[in-house]
Amino acid sequence: MANSSLHPAFAPPDGTGTPVTFVTGATWADVRSRLDARTRAFAEAAGFEPRPGRHLLLPGPDGALAGVLFAIENASDTSADPFRAGALPTLLPARTYRFAEAPPDARLAALAFALGTYRFGRYRKPDELMARLELPAGVDGEEVTRIAEGVFLARDLINTPANDMGPAELEEAARTLAARHGSSFSTIVGDDLLKQNFPLIHAVGRAADRAPRLIDMIWGDPSHPKITLVGKGVCFDTGGLDIKPESGMLNMKKDMGGAASTLALAHMLMSRKVRIRLRVLIPAVENSISGSAFRPRDIYRSRKGITVEIGNTDAEGRLILADAFALADEEQPELIADMATLTGAARVALGTEVVPFYTDDEAFAAELARHAQAQCDPLWRMPLWRPYDQLLDSKVADVNNVSSGGFAGSITAAMFLRRFVTAAKTWLHCDIYAWNQTTRPGRPEGAECQAARALYALLTERYG
Repeated sequence: MANSSLHPAFAPPDGTGTPVTFVTGATWADVRSRLDARTRAFAEAAGFEPRPGRHLLLPGPDGALAGVLFAIENASDTSADPFRAGALPTLLPARTYRFAEAPPDARLAALAFALGTYRFGRYRKPDELMARLELPAGVDGEEVTRIAEGVFLARDLINTPANDMGPAELEEAARTLAARHGSSFSTIVGDDLLKQNFPLIHAVGRAADRAPRLIDMIWGDPSHPKITLVGKGVCFDTGGLDIKPESGMLNMKKDMGGAASTLALAHMLMSRKVRIRLRVLIPAVENSISGSAFRPRDIYRSRKGITVEIGNTDAEGRLILADAFALADEEQPELIADMATLTGAARVALGTEVVPFYTDDEAFAAELARHAQAQCDPLWRMPLWRPYDQLLDSKVADVNNVSSGGFAGSITAAMFLRRFVTAAKTWLHCDIYAWNQTTRPGRPEGAECQAARALYALLTERYG
C-alpha cells in the first residue's frame, strides 16, 4: 500500500527509527548483559526495573536519544495486557520509533500504539508533536489503519457533547461515511416516523426540539449475505419524566455510543470490502422532557405489532431499538447485531471494561468469544434466562419495557429486545459502556469503541 494511506501514527518501515526494546522480568538479565558498559551503568544509575509499564530513555555517546527500554509482562503472565505498547505515545518524545524485536503480538501492539495517539481536538488544540512507529515486519498497515480509523471515528462522535451532536448531526456523520463508501442513504424524520410505522422511535424522541429520525444505510452486493447492524443513537438521555439524578446524567452524551461503534464497524467492513450486503440502522433521538414527553403507563403498539407498556421512561433505548429490529427482521437477514449503551445493570455485573453479549446461536457465541479474546476487545456471554421472561409481564399490554423487582436488568433488557427478532438467522445484542473511566494503554480516558473490533474479526473470517 502507498505510505500516504497509513494511519498518521505509522511511518514506513525503513529501519531508521529509534529502537524500543521490550523487557520482562524473565528477560531483563539477558537484555542487560547485551547493553554496552556505559548504557548498563546508566540503566543501573537510573534505577530501571522491568515492572510492566516502566520505561527508560537511553542516551547515546553524543547525548542524543539512542534507544528505549520498555517493560511488559512475562510471556507466561495470563493477565498480560496486549495493548501495553499503547502507552508509548504518551511516554516518548516526538520522533519515529521501531520495535527492536517483535512483541508477543506485533499486530495488537501496533494497533495499540496507534490508538494511544488519539486526542480529541475539536474544542482544544491537541499536541501537534506525537511519537510515530515504523510498522513492524509482517503487520498489515492497511488493516491496522482501517481499524484505527474506525475507533477514532467512534471516539470523536461519542466525545462530542450533545449541543453539537444531536440527531441531525449524527445523521450527517452517517451520511458522510455513506458517501465515502458509496452506500445508499435515507432517513425518516419527525412525524414521518408515525406515517411509516415507527411509533416507539417517535414516542421517545418527540419531546425534544430536535426531531427524532431513523437513519438507514445500505452497502454491498444484494446477492451477498445480509448483515444488519443496529446502533442505539440516544444523543442525550435525561431519563425523560423518570428523570435521572445529576450523577446519572453527567455522561449521557455517550448514550449514542452504540450508534458510534456501529458506524466504526461499518467503516471497517466497507473499507475492507467484505463480501456482505451490509445494512446499518440507527434510531437517533434525544430523550427530553416537555409537555409532549411520553409517560409512565403509556402503551404503544410497536412496528412489530407487540404492545408495550411504559414502566419507566429511562428505559428508552430498548424502545427505539425494538422498532429498528422489526424493520431489520422483515428482510430475514443472516445476522442482526446491535450495540447499545443500554443498562447500568451491565456495569454492575461486569464492570466498565467487559461487555456482556447475548445470543441464542451457540456456534456464533463461541466464535465471538474467541475473537474477543484474540482482539483484546473483551466480551462475555450472558444468559437469556427464559424464566425471567415473566418479569416483563404487563397486566394491560403484551410486555412492559422494564422488569418487575429490579433484578437482572441487563438480562431482561436483552430478553425484551429478543421478542422483536423472529426471522433473522442469528441475533446478537452487546450492552456496551462506550467510555474509559481512566486512561489505560491505548485507551485514553473518555469515549471508547467497544465490541466492534471483535465483531469485525468474526465477520471478516466468515465472509472474507
